[in-house]
Amino acid sequence: MAVTNTPAATVLPSLQTIQGLAGRMFEGILLYDGASRLVYANAAAHRLCGECYPRDLSSGLTLQQLLPGDALAQARAEGRWSGHLSFGGDAILMVHVYFGAEHGEHFLVLMQDLRQVRFHDQELLRRHAELNVRLTAAQEKLLQSEKLASIGQLAAGVAHEINNPIGYVHSNLGSLQEYLHSLFALIEAYERALRSPDPRAMIPEIDQTRARLDIDFISRDLPQLMTESREGIERVTRIVRDLKDFSRSERDESWKLVDLHAGLESTLNIIWNELKYKTTLEKHYGTLPPVECLPSELNQVFMNILINAGQAIGERGTIRVQTGHDGDHVWVEIADSGPGIPPEAQARIFDPFFTTKPVGKGTGLGLSISYGIVAKHHGRIDVDSRIGEGSRFRIVLPVRQPQATVEAV
Repeated sequence: MAVTNTPAATVLPSLQTIQGLAGRMFEGILLYDGASRLVYANAAAHRLCGECYPRDLSSGLTLQQLLPGDALAQARAEGRWSGHLSFGGDAILMVHVYFGAEHGEHFLVLMQDLRQVRFHDQELLRRHAELNVRLTAAQEKLLQSEKLASIGQLAAGVAHEINNPIGYVHSNLGSLQEYLHSLFALIEAYERALRSPDPRAMIPEIDQTRARLDIDFISRDLPQLMTESREGIERVTRIVRDLKDFSRSERDESWKLVDLHAGLESTLNIIWNELKYKTTLEKHYGTLPPVECLPSELNQVFMNILINAGQAIGERGTIRVQTGHDGDHVWVEIADSGPGIPPEAQARIFDPFFTTKPVGKGTGLGLSISYGIVAKHHGRIDVDSRIGEGSRFRIVLPVRQPQATVEAV
């Protein structure tokens, strides 16, 4: 027996189904015939007409009473009419009228309560504000996590930079202790001479004590020892202070006028152990005015680009840091003598999680976060990279931020 495929019959919703759906709508739906007799009205239409018109639908509210002026004639002539109807208080209805004569003349009226629209708009704005707060909090956490990740990667180098001065300060303290014993012994010799009936007779003993304890060497070495120790402690203090400033949360920081050169020096102080063994650092600082910014965030930008420059260099190379001032903007340029960035990768270097480094060497977030920080400062990052010639990143920033940006923080 042959089997024929026939298309499934199209199932049209019943009138009861349509009325059931219309009953759930917030918008009022009314259907009038050509003689302005009400054929159907959903629950929302009954409510809106009862709130806004002197007569309600059950008492025979006609289409002429429902619409203003020539609205009915225009709907009949053009097939549609739309307008706003204002009532007492804050009641405003957006009304659309559609006319059709295919199966007898009918008018379809759609009513929308703008108070409900405003409520939904306010709810949407509230949710949008909540999302913005949550997004800002997430961005802050990401920024702080990247800071801490950077510090974690630099931890060994920072510890080495701290251990070096601590080491020779500790050694100097041992020498100082020996010097103090010698000086106390010399003081005791002088005290014995003062107590002697003939102090002059004690001069040879004092001279022997001075020679035995090498007091002349101690008098020359002691100031140098103290100077070295003070410099070592100051070095450790600078590193700790710079780490504290760098790791500061955005919530703890406000927009302020700062010296970008101080930020560059602070950043170089933290990462110097990562660069000093294979790079020659060239600094060409111009004259910069104080720049309005979030300092620790900009320092993170400097750190990310400087570390990338150091990692791009092989066994030995050069990093050049330049600054300049051009009208209402300043710029900081960091260039390296590495192999350069392939053209196909240059368009993606600011994409989140994109990295050309081996697995475990980078998160792919450094340049993305840097791009966002600079954009937040109403600046830009220009990139110029050529294979075999190295890469150059120029950070351009306004000297002053728009007032609205500062007030928003």
